[in-house]
Amino acid sequence: MAVVTLDRLTKIYDRAHAPAADAVSLEVRHGEFMVLLGPSGCGKTTTLRMIAGLESISSGALSIDGRVVSHVPAKDRDIAMVFQSYALYPHMSVAENLAFGLRRRSVPRAEIERRVKAVAETLGLAGLLDRKPHALSGGQRQRVALGRAIVRDPKVFLFDEPLSNLDAALRVSTRGEISKLHRRLGATMIYVTHDQVEAMTLGQRICIMNGGKVVQVGPPLEVYKRPANTFVAAFLGNPPMNLLPARATGEKGGLAVNLGEATVELPAARCPPLAPGTAVTLGIRPESIAEHPRNGGLFASIEAEIVQVEALGAETILAARVPGMERDLMARIGPESDAAVGARRSLSLDLSAVHLFDATGAAIAP
Repeated sequence: MAVVTLDRLTKIYDRAHAPAADAVSLEVRHGEFMVLLGPSGCGKTTTLRMIAGLESISSGALSIDGRVVSHVPAKDRDIAMVFQSYALYPHMSVAENLAFGLRRRSVPRAEIERRVKAVAETLGLAGLLDRKPHALSGGQRQRVALGRAIVRDPKVFLFDEPLSNLDAALRVSTRGEISKLHRRLGATMIYVTHDQVEAMTLGQRICIMNGGKVVQVGPPLEVYKRPANTFVAAFLGNPPMNLLPARATGEKGGLAVNLGEATVELPAARCPPLAPGTAVTLGIRPESIAEHPRNGGLFASIEAEIVQVEALGAETILAARVPGMERDLMARIGPESDAAVGARRSLSLDLSAVHLFDATGAAIAP
């Protein structure tokens, strides 16, 4: 069972003001595709490199299959890593690149040929085995890097932003290949990225990191729908969740919040007990805002001036200015919108999709 367990894993560099990875605790299940997601400098790559054995561990413990490997050399951990830069040997052919690691381990020649042939067919490299890396496209080079990891048949695969050097179309296709590969192999995979689309589409669970710490772990849609704090709410989504300063009024036994010059009554199911005057942050996703008023108790209308329109074909992104509010309200609506900059609209907020956060940024349970 290829279970990877991180127990308060910490990395502190010399002369650093703060840990690069700060007491990271996480269990990656056997056969799971886990994505470490976060902005640059959040500690995700440092954590991956500690798992790989490329960085020493300052404190904490790392185990694979119940065996503590914190101080075991990288070559003895039975892991394979795919780097952002491909790291192919330029003087070797595709076949030689694929076979290199196996030859270093003194695998019999017949077994090497069998594995290389099988991996080449799996990744669509069978016709490229005699080519050198300089004669390959970026997507083909990345497939060779993937194949070099697969051919070893390790317990754990580690991916360090492997799609960053590819163009948009290749990223989509290679992302699909990695997903299919995981389903075919059923192997434990840990994938580092700053791209939320990669995280949402590839990961069975995602671990969001910030400032060297784990912020939230869960299935992608669960994290998207129930962010633990304002950082997660703002990091996931494009455009991100609207985070609006508000103040509870405590009226009518439920909760009303002031948004600039407007007051919005929240349904009882979304109302935690808050004292009147409590400062909160109200969060609502752009897709939960409609361009025209809707009827019913779960919707509220708010007057706004359209200040930006991005017609993207399949959808339209609006930025609207609400009187009394410093931040613009972002809305994602259908392609049929006729909104124009300077027009006034009565936007409809879906109150069943509202999130509330306290002064520290932590989510307030309904």
